[in-house]
Amino acid sequence: MRQFLAVLLFLVAGHVVFAQTSRTPNVIIIYFDDMGYGDLEPYGMTGVHMPNFDQLSREGTRFTHFNVAQPICTASRAALLTGCYPNRIGISGAILPGSSMALNPNEETIASLLKAKGYKTAMVGKWHLGNKAPYFPIHYGFDSFLGIPYSHDIWPRNHEGGRITDEKDIRYSWPELTLMEGDKVIDTIKTHEQQTKFTGMFTERAVDFIKQNSKSPFFLYLAQNVPHVPLAPSAKFSGKSELGPFGDVMMELDWSVGEILKALKDAKIDNNTLLIVASDNGPWLNYGNHAGSSGGFREGKANTFEGGTRVPLFVRWPGKIQAGGIYSDLMTNMDLLPTIAAATGAALPKNNIDGVNFLPSLLSPSTVKGPRDTFYYYFGKNNLEAIRYKHWKLVLPHNAGSYTAAVHGKDGNGGKIPRVDVPLALYDLAHDPGEAYDVQTLYPDILQKLQSIAEQAREDLGDDLTSRTGKNVRKAGSSQ
Repeated sequence: MRQFLAVLLFLVAGHVVFAQTSRTPNVIIIYFDDMGYGDLEPYGMTGVHMPNFDQLSREGTRFTHFNVAQPICTASRAALLTGCYPNRIGISGAILPGSSMALNPNEETIASLLKAKGYKTAMVGKWHLGNKAPYFPIHYGFDSFLGIPYSHDIWPRNHEGGRITDEKDIRYSWPELTLMEGDKVIDTIKTHEQQTKFTGMFTERAVDFIKQNSKSPFFLYLAQNVPHVPLAPSAKFSGKSELGPFGDVMMELDWSVGEILKALKDAKIDNNTLLIVASDNGPWLNYGNHAGSSGGFREGKANTFEGGTRVPLFVRWPGKIQAGGIYSDLMTNMDLLPTIAAATGAALPKNNIDGVNFLPSLLSPSTVKGPRDTFYYYFGKNNLEAIRYKHWKLVLPHNAGSYTAAVHGKDGNGGKIPRVDVPLALYDLAHDPGEAYDVQTLYPDILQKLQSIAEQAREDLGDDLTSRTGKNVRKAGSSQ
């Protein structure tokens, strides 16, 4: 009898393992807002213990050269979901109330590709790719959506929730922030207290989705709206860190990641889930002690120096992706779509994309080099501001906001960001990750090589700084 039970238990255990590995993997993307390269304990943050981010680092691979396509909300999210440079698909900046810009429904997203593959799909959190129906997530491949249409500071109130009374303030005419379910408004957010509930609410909805769909492949996109200002830690975490509200928010986000990890383990789908955790762009440094850290890289959000585009990335897939690994090849958020498609067997979009498949390199990082050597740093509507080739970076002349020239704000008030003229410069990121030492006179051949790549970018995508129109760009959607 004991021998029979032992055999039975072995068969049951084998069935569970087979069930986890015999079907295509679940996919989860957790995307944070304005989280800088240095904001997490595995990337050097001090003063806030983050056991769940530490777990991600131990059980997955941590990336050190992961760049987003543009260092700002809407553009970064468009690149993530479509695998394209945002300017290729007509997207730029951060959509504000009244803007008619939206992601074109003709663009295929990670969600639509996986839905066609039979996946259940859901988005929770901040959207920021269209302000009105039919430009919300359920029209781009997501079966469900609970969240906010854009950043939580886009409302007619200050960081404490007080109503803006100055008619000259751009926020004066903005509508109240809404909470959406699908296409419908289910709540209106008028107080700071209401905003403190977002992280918990979004986490709980994500956990429920995992529980309800553990028997079939699913794709979950959890886009938390913090640590973007105004900081809004819940009562459970408020005052709990050494770093004030910013540290409190980071503790709560660490808790959120832990809840996702726990849900996967409880549902026994831990080993069959590809978990990707990243940020949309670097920190909004002019908010001082309410902003994060660029980890020593130059500048931050809305700037094409490394502090604006290089962000944390963890990829965890037990038994597939190296545990405790560090990946130092150049990668971008555009590369996630084709990599996910390769991992799941989903088709690639019919239209041309800019992302490349990293799966072979992620599965065998010691023997397969990453497939990307080149990256274009665009910003504004269509300004080509820099080029990266391997470990070299050419910064092209442009005008930009500069945090290094600013006096930062404090306690939720943002300091003004002066504009500066940025000159032509060549940096060797292998020896100078802070982009402090221009070496163009020492390496004229490298300078010429990167200038040639810049010309290729202008021909393909255009460049407003040199009045060039790209040959291969598509139109954004329009809600007008």
